[in-house]
Amino acid sequence: MTLRAVSTSLGIAVEGGTVHAEGDLDFRGTLAVDRDAPVGFRAIRLRFDRRTEADEEELATLLKLTERYCVVFQTLARPPELTAVVAGTTA
Repeated sequence: MTLRAVSTSLGIAVEGGTVHAEGDLDFRGTLAVDRDAPVGFRAIRLRFDRRTEADEEELATLLKLTERYCVVFQTLARPPELTAVVAGTTA
């Protein structure tokens, strides 16, 4: 979504495409099989395949600005302070 907004802002015509996301994850941690195995992704890789006539310089600018303004990308790149609480009532 951010890539589409940035391409529109830059005047780069994008006819369509696909986003590929893959990552490295050890399910042993998530499934509590191994207490020492990490929970969560260790690496995430994104690839944007776009149908466009943009040149390499335009695509580099498009990627740079998409990374800069994408809320999900920035949240993963710079995790925010995180808190959790359990609330309940007593009977």
